[in-house]
Amino acid sequence: MTTKPAVALVHGFWGGAAHWAKVIVELHRRGYGSLHAVENPLTSLADDTERTRKMILQIDGPVVLVGHSYGGAVITEAGDLPQVTGLVYIAAFAPDAGESPGQISQEMPPAAFENLAPDSDGYLWIKQDMFHESFAQDLPAEEALVMAVTQKAPLGSTFGDTVTAPAWRTKPTWYQVSAADRMIHPDNQRRMAARMNPRNTIELDAGHASLASQPGRVADLIEEAAAG
Repeated sequence: MTTKPAVALVHGFWGGAAHWAKVIVELHRRGYGSLHAVENPLTSLADDTERTRKMILQIDGPVVLVGHSYGGAVITEAGDLPQVTGLVYIAAFAPDAGESPGQISQEMPPAAFENLAPDSDGYLWIKQDMFHESFAQDLPAEEALVMAVTQKAPLGSTFGDTVTAPAWRTKPTWYQVSAADRMIHPDNQRRMAARMNPRNTIELDAGHASLASQPGRVADLIEEAAAG
């Protein structure tokens, strides 16, 4: 029997590793014993990439690297490690060399762009009372409330950090588009996916938090990458 590869999960802006909770449970149920969810500081792409690389290097054997939202930029930068066998993007940024998440967002502004609010320390938040409709409109209100109150804000400057050598140019990729996404424009997701020429692209009728609203379908795509 073939041993399943490790799966390393990378969160995005406005959340932490626990955003992957339902996907973790689903993958564990399917027999994935080596599951890892990095907790990134969201202080710069360089910091987050370094933290993610350190986690990958602690894992024995092949690794499927999965990124949600801004986590896609992190796996794009960190995914060049030899043991990374595939990259899975979940409603995620997939910048090319010299591109930043902020630049990509400005090209096609998402519906909830105006619901972001900077604080006096330079961190960028989603307004709590707008979090449900902005980030997770397909989740129950109470679940979205917890996400809103526990959100992990990035330093606003991180939006401008650019990718140097995109790993998707040399590694197999898979992409999940969220068709009702209000944080990354769905057409931006489709454009980024198409230029990667992924092994598979799936489109879900989901908001930005598809990893929480449709964990089974997300796990299906991760499992496909693990088998590939």
